[in-house]
Amino acid sequence: MTTPDPDGPLTEQLLRFTRRVHRIQKHHLQQRGLGITPAQSRLLRTLAHYDAPPRMADLAERLEVVPRAVTTLVDALEAGGRVRRVPDPTNRRVIRIELTPSGHEALRELHAARRSAAAEILAPLTGEQREVLGGLLDTLIDGGAVRGC
Repeated sequence: MTTPDPDGPLTEQLLRFTRRVHRIQKHHLQQRGLGITPAQSRLLRTLAHYDAPPRMADLAERLEVVPRAVTTLVDALEAGGRVRRVPDPTNRRVIRIELTPSGHEALRELHAARRSAAAEILAPLTGEQREVLGGLLDTLIDGGAVRGC
């Protein structure tokens, strides 16, 4: 006889909510006609946080993916004119990735898509419920950091 999992229903709700968030974000991205996948969007947003153009290995580490995955994303974004590979000024064997003007424009569109997706997702909640949810999410996010996750 198996013991019932008391967190099973909550786990299922979290998974369903995560899928819904991804689906809504993808829909808002498609509506803007950017031709950018969610993974490419994540790479662009990550790239924007660097003060100087990072190496692909830096991006892979920050995104927690294998370097080959970053290469594929960069290839597609470079083909679309959103990023470019540039030589490192101190070591010409090292290649760095930087946003192009088109990449900066795409980021502005991506931020707008994310805001509209968030508005759709949060629409059913009152202001008070949003505050409670924000507090709960902070607790869950900070709780992972405490355990080294």
